Amino acid sequence: MRRALLIAGLLAVGVGSSAVAAPPKVSQLVVYRDGSAVTKTVSARATKVSVGGRRCTAGEGTALAALVRSKPGRLRLHDFGSCSRRAADGAGLFVESIRGDTNRGQNGWVYKVGRRAASAGAADPGGPFGRGRLRSGQRVTWFYCRMRDGGCQRTLELKVRAEAGALLATVRGYDDAGKGVAVAGATVGAGRESVQTDSSGSARLSLPAGRYRAVASKAALVRSFAERVEVP
Repeated sequence: MRRALLIAGLLAVGVGSSAVAAPPKVSQLVVYRDGSAVTKTVSARATKVSVGGRRCTAGEGTALAALVRSKPGRLRLHDFGSCSRRAADGAGLFVESIRGDTNRGQNGWVYKVGRRAASAGAADPGGPFGRGRLRSGQRVTWFYCRMRDGGCQRTLELKVRAEAGALLATVRGYDDAGKGVAVAGATVGAGRESVQTDSSGSARLSLPAGRYRAVASKAALVRSFAERVEVP
């Protein structure tokens, strides 16, 4: 009797049992063809999707699970494999259209994790680069790739630093491989103010004290995530 009570007590505090990790939460940016965008922090918990009249699973920790859960608009998928209710069968799932922006020829929807374009399907159980699934806090960018010279347009990344009465910004653009260059002529906006970057990709905005969300954009490139900053 005492042995049974001891075992029950150990299990109650988690000794001898494995804790179940929560699904990762990622920061996701979806940029549509017209330049509009939606940013959300979203759970990448496994979810069901409808593909060709079948019910398939986008597994936990995959970019597709996060995309579906964020509800970015009408989503149409194609299966190049044999998707099923088993997450392990989802490697061939492919995003064909989001909110009416439909793939055409070599142009279509792709995703990046951080600065690099993923090398695997959005529901591949091996993860975006075949080395494990998404981790909490990672940034995932979905955008409509316009293929040129063998690659998609660059995605912008904005770095900001505040000083008294001003915001200092630096903008770089990253190719599919994650190689970055300074971007001149990008517009950095915060509050009602905006300014363009110089040849080194830098800009300075004069701003009154307060909290802001700053974004970088440029025609034919993919806008940045919004960065939060407080100007003293």
